[in-house]
Amino acid sequence: MDRPVKLTRVPRAAAAVLAGALALTLAGCGSDDPIGRSPNAAVRAMAGDGPAAGSTTSVAGTFSGAGASSIEAAMDAWRAQFQNLNPAATVNYDPVGSGGGRRQFIAGGAVFAGSDNVLSADEIDQSRAVCGPEGAIDLPVYISPIAVAFNLPGIDTVNLSPDVMARIFAGDLRRWDDPAIAADNPGLDLPDLAITPVHRSDDSGTTANFVDYLAAVAPDVWTWDVSGVWPLTGGDSAQGTSGVVNAVQQTVGAITYADASRVGDLGTAAVLVGGQWVKFSAQGAATAVDVSPLLEGRHEHDMAIALDRATDVAGAYPLLLVSYAVVCLEYETEADAEFVREFMGFIVSDAGQQIAAQVAGSAPISAELAAGIRASLASITHRAG
Repeated sequence: MDRPVKLTRVPRAAAAVLAGALALTLAGCGSDDPIGRSPNAAVRAMAGDGPAAGSTTSVAGTFSGAGASSIEAAMDAWRAQFQNLNPAATVNYDPVGSGGGRRQFIAGGAVFAGSDNVLSADEIDQSRAVCGPEGAIDLPVYISPIAVAFNLPGIDTVNLSPDVMARIFAGDLRRWDDPAIAADNPGLDLPDLAITPVHRSDDSGTTANFVDYLAAVAPDVWTWDVSGVWPLTGGDSAQGTSGVVNAVQQTVGAITYADASRVGDLGTAAVLVGGQWVKFSAQGAATAVDVSPLLEGRHEHDMAIALDRATDVAGAYPLLLVSYAVVCLEYETEADAEFVREFMGFIVSDAGQQIAAQVAGSAPISAELAAGIRASLASITHRAG
């Protein structure tokens, strides 16, 4: 189905005010827990635009999701607050990785998946076994820059042009003072030190987004297929987002890619966009999403985004991930259908998005995108009888 839709983002002044209100609200809980695990009427009031709005809803039972580790911090916050709003509900989430989450979902072992990569055509076909004839859909719920993070004592930022970044992760550039890296960083005293690239060992949506970026901006260097599985053999690797970040923290000269919210005090790279060096930011990631259309040929309720990695729009940071909630359009029980409508509705509400922005530094989705997601959620049903 052709959908050349451009996504637009509302001004963020109101969002900034809301974030401040949320900070005061959570601080008022009298706890050191930044995600506010105590019921809180003010946060419920801020959720007024989503299906989970109000002080009381009818969701009850235990529900499980699985998938991307990149959204773990946000998901922990979302689960905690949703359970505050729905005391009879328990929501579990296994951050097994995007690929593992999609497999669990397709096998019927999870009521939703979190994925930094959209469902393939084969996966949509496979999902019909548990989701009915309409299959599963992708709903974007989390936007975050991917940081290229490194461990070089005394250096906070390096510039990495597309070809240089691709050559580093392909293993072609092996030392930090290589002339190609130095050319991107005039005046920076780069150390005579070996480069240790660290990639994800699991089937990862973050990997898929990272190599998609490399393939788009450095096609002459990065010639491998785009996949959630790292395409090169050998090299250093680790499981999950925390695994690669920990590996780099422990290895001077190491470099990796990870959700920017998880890299801590590691140094990070600026990327070249339209002739300008751009550091990662939630606003930059949001700008890149704004100029990207929805994928064509998907179900009318599928909201997958065709990211424009090669954009030259000023301020855009196209090295980013969009995490999707993978859900059925038809569930076996009304309890599962209601849970998905309510939980995902809370996630895409202003309150849900601001909670994620506060705990994970993500970019709130636009009002237009949230409205489209709510329309998709309203279409979710359960099987009669």
